[in-house]
Amino acid sequence: MKPLVCKPLLLRALTLSLIFLTTVTASAKCGAVDYSWGADGLAEATSFLGTMMIYTVDILYAGAVIMVIISSLQLYIKMNLHEGDVTKSIWMLFGAIFFMIGAMIVMPAFFGYQDMSFIF
Repeated sequence: MKPLVCKPLLLRALTLSLIFLTTVTASAKCGAVDYSWGADGLAEATSFLGTMMIYTVDILYAGAVIMVIISSLQLYIKMNLHEGDVTKSIWMLFGAIFFMIGAMIVMPAFFGYQDMSFIF
């Protein structure tokens, strides 16, 4: 069976025809927005964001644990085989750990989450 080979000009023509022949409808709600939720909706969204942030930080903790285990095993193997760049691997491991800790503290602070008791 002969492989299908697209020429650049044919591919460009096909892409342009799809762009021009496909209609995209833009639906804008002109003044028909429902504002009945008001402050209650904003408070609920804030609460939801705080809840999801706790779960996200927990997932980041799990990722950091996996990353530390894998990096430590790689470092152990490098040390046993007397390979070079052991110092570089150690610094990369510490840098990754510091980044994950910083991201776990900065991310909630970026979104204005004040209760940091879930970190420690």
